[in-house]
Amino acid sequence: MKSKFVKKLRALTIPKVLEKYFSGPDHPDVAPLEVLKEFQFEALQEIVTRAYEKVPFYREKMEAVGFKPEDLKTLADLDKLPFLTKDELRGKPWVLLAVDKSEVALVQVSTGTTGGEEIYMMYTWNDYYVHDLAPTYGNLFPIEQEDICLNGLPYEMSAAGLAFHKTFMEGVSATVIPTGKGGAYSTPEKTVKMMRDLKPNIIITSPSWAIMLAETAEEAGFDLKSLNLKKMYLTGEGCSHAFRQRVEKIYGVTANFFYGSLECGVLGIECDKHDGYHVAEGHAIMEFIDPKTDEVLEPGEIGEIVVTPVVRFDSPMLRYRTKDLGYLETNPCSCGVTMPKFYLRGRLVDQIEIMGASLSPYYLEEFLMRIPEVGNWFEFVIRDGVDSLKVRCEAAKGVTPSDELAEQLASKMEFGVGVPFEFEFVDKMPRPTGKTIRVVHE
Repeated sequence: MKSKFVKKLRALTIPKVLEKYFSGPDHPDVAPLEVLKEFQFEALQEIVTRAYEKVPFYREKMEAVGFKPEDLKTLADLDKLPFLTKDELRGKPWVLLAVDKSEVALVQVSTGTTGGEEIYMMYTWNDYYVHDLAPTYGNLFPIEQEDICLNGLPYEMSAAGLAFHKTFMEGVSATVIPTGKGGAYSTPEKTVKMMRDLKPNIIITSPSWAIMLAETAEEAGFDLKSLNLKKMYLTGEGCSHAFRQRVEKIYGVTANFFYGSLECGVLGIECDKHDGYHVAEGHAIMEFIDPKTDEVLEPGEIGEIVVTPVVRFDSPMLRYRTKDLGYLETNPCSCGVTMPKFYLRGRLVDQIEIMGASLSPYYLEEFLMRIPEVGNWFEFVIRDGVDSLKVRCEAAKGVTPSDELAEQLASKMEFGVGVPFEFEFVDKMPRPTGKTIRVVHE
């Protein structure tokens, strides 16, 4: 007698549009752009029609702007569709579902870092496995069956840990070490012990957790360079190039950024050039809009990132406003990947306003992490009515904090950024188990 699991697997079918474009050996990251655009348009037609016919929420939104699926004649017609916002999803678990609730196999929830009620995402077996794993990026994510992958991302509630677990194990048949990040059993000590025993050659984790593990490894007398890592991926938090270089120096490996979200899945993967993220065009269409006028911007213009996944059929996401800022670059990359690149510029809600300037925390971090006297743990402190930005931080190993040093570093930051700074050295900053918060208000 066949189990329900086996029956379910055999019942899964790949949509014709995915089979048409992704059933061969080639990867979308080196496919001709015109082919990717053809795929995106055909997938978008199917998803928009499905949303209109199966999801009352979308039908009402489309009718409100006088849009019908047959109005979608080219990819450029995407901007005729209304936007989807985070607030429309908060506290409404089933609002996007295009199938019966009984078809849902997995429910995940937002981390809550942007405030408000939770956002739930529903995945059917088809969307989670068949559709999401159809496009693979063998040049940007060259993981193979013989690789041992340490997954240092959160598993509980969050999408990150399970998403990469699925990609490593089901997508490329590699070995996964599910250490997680800061969960009930996932301590840095246990993770470092598993590193020493199992010797992974791939690590994916967040930038701050990479430093936590490095500190623990140093205390245990374990040199992380001895792992001879093939590749490291950093995701889950914003990170400057300067901070990434500190991580690379400790681990002795190239570390590439990976950008995605609970709501939309994989969105961007960095190549070894470390010059922007390649848009994961096999998974999503990305637009950049003026957050004030809602107009679609031209390449090179900084705006809010809007995403439409093209492998999400059972819980469609149409023109989702991420509240992340960035811009598109269409010039070919010398790495050989054909997909265009985009550059992140922080989050709308995280911009620091001081003395008439609007500054991204990652821009500030870039300058700060170039200062060798500053340690790896820090935060930017905003104080009402004070026209200077405070940096609270640890001193680097072997550096003795002093008032004179604080003044010197404040002058360096002001020279680089253009606004006044103050420095406050502390013996030890709190070590977070969740997402690291770089901006605090006092």
